[in-house]
This record gives sequence, structure tokens and C-alpha cells, in this order.
Amino acid sequence: MNPDDLEDDLLPEYDFDFSKAVRGKYYKEYTQSSNIVVLDPDVAAAFENAEAVNSALRSMLAFAKQTERLTHFKCSTN
Repeated sequence: MNPDDLEDDLLPEYDFDFSKAVRGKYYKEYTQSSNIVVLDPDVAAAFENAEAVNSALRSMLAFAKQTERLTHFKCSTN
């Protein structure tokens, strides 16, 4: 198919000139403001979804907080 034969059905306000785009313009800000954790496949297989992972981690944090006097491990939670 010849690109010249394609009909441009985008509205003018959605037409963007990608030749002026800057790759990674907001990359540094994004990585500083996000907290993404990638689980190993064997760990991820134990959980149905992100909510289950967060619930398990919150339980572990609560347990660590309850037992910190025994382990001398300080745990900070919200």
C-alpha cells in the first residue's frame, strides 16, 4: 500500500509533528516519581493481582512492626 493513497482522517488538533519530539524528555522525572517493582516470575505466580501483593506486603509490615521489639528491626509504615 502506498502511503500517499492513505486518507488522513485525523482532526487537525490531533495532528502531531513527531520530527520535533524529544525522546525521553520526561524520563528522569518519571523514574523519580514512580515506584515500580518487578517481581520474579516465581513470586508473581503466587499472587492473582497487584492488590493481593499489596495485601501480603502490608501484612508482613504489620507483623514486623508487632515483633520489632524481638528483632530490633525498625519498620516504618504509613
